[in-house]
Amino acid sequence: MASPTPLYGTELVDCARANAKQGIETAAYQCGYGQDLNKFATELRQACEEMNLQVKELSGLITEQDMILQMGTGEIVAPVTESEL
Repeated sequence: MASPTPLYGTELVDCARANAKQGIETAAYQCGYGQDLNKFATELRQACEEMNLQVKELSGLITEQDMILQMGTGEIVAPVTESEL
């Protein structure tokens, strides 16, 4: 659900990161900036600087962990039964 008002600070960075894979237009919209991509980029850059994050592009917010989760490749480790670990 898109924010009804523009987000700032850590909330903006979190929202932008969550939507970074969908592109800048979607991220700006979801973070409450609508079509104003310049304002979104300016506020995101400022928020990242305040958090000491060295990010030059929106895609820089996508972490390796995000990529691994998206790939879905991996082995599920679980007990065979409820009584066996």
